[in-house]
Amino acid sequence: MAPRLIFVHGIGAPRQAEQELATWTAALAEGARRAGHAAFASDLVSGSVDTDFAYYGDLFARPHSQGYGVEDLGSGEAQLVQQLLVDLIDEQMSDSEDLELCQTLRRALVEVQSPAEAQGVGEPVRRAINAATTLLSYGPLSRSGQWFGGKLLVRDLAQVARYLGRGEANEQAHALDVRIRQRLHRAFGGRSLVLVAHSLGSVVAWESLHEYGHEVPLFVTLGSPLAMRSVVWPHLVPAPPVTPPTVRKWLNFWDRDDIIVARPRLEADIQSNAGGVRPESHRTDSDGLWVHTATKYLQKPDVAGPVAEAMALAESSMLL
Repeated sequence: MAPRLIFVHGIGAPRQAEQELATWTAALAEGARRAGHAAFASDLVSGSVDTDFAYYGDLFARPHSQGYGVEDLGSGEAQLVQQLLVDLIDEQMSDSEDLELCQTLRRALVEVQSPAEAQGVGEPVRRAINAATTLLSYGPLSRSGQWFGGKLLVRDLAQVARYLGRGEANEQAHALDVRIRQRLHRAFGGRSLVLVAHSLGSVVAWESLHEYGHEVPLFVTLGSPLAMRSVVWPHLVPAPPVTPPTVRKWLNFWDRDDIIVARPRLEADIQSNAGGVRPESHRTDSDGLWVHTATKYLQKPDVAGPVAEAMALAESSMLL
């Protein structure tokens, strides 16, 4: 049986899974054509490739809450969001000689780290939103993702904090992170996988693969925050972080203008599995808007080409 191609989304607003599957598939097909894999691209578009979109975004909606906002963040979650912003700012500052950008980053850092003048449950959230708004005031950073204001960026970063918080148990005593990984396992279907995961989805997928016993010929991560040292990396399970045991190849891609990616070279922070597999990180550059968006990555030949090759190789090996 041919491997299943699974897409795993990251942070962001609610989505329609079928529509997202069509959009991601079309983007990957475009990248595959550019990489010289026209037959695979045609199969993708025609629906001949077994694909699925592992959707879990609706699980972030809190019961009796208004949508997916940030107003009801707990103090622990708000502190994690603040630290995520600090990590993002520090990474940008360490890698930039742009005077205007550095000034913007310093202002944002002061806003997120300065002692609060006011007290109250919502104060850490307000400070995070102010810092995020300042961060996005710098043109190139504002074009990184589909964030039309600091509140939306904080909303999305809060999803990372909530997943890693390992809380929010439901009536079955399953924490939010457990319920999210259960969604992925249903999509996996107990078979060989080629797995493409974006943003927070790379964290969810990495942890899910440690619970999965079937072969993964290729694991692709896009715009991954896995190695963010202060918030993400220390909270990963299992620890210390290692390549999942059944992964045969792991390619990690990041864009130079993707502000969500701090410490992009995952091989420096992820140990190899028993087969000697560890991440292979590659920079890919996009011009224009929304470089953190998954489809921007999928349209790249250097991303889509290895996916097409892995699917073809895995299918041919199963026929032998």
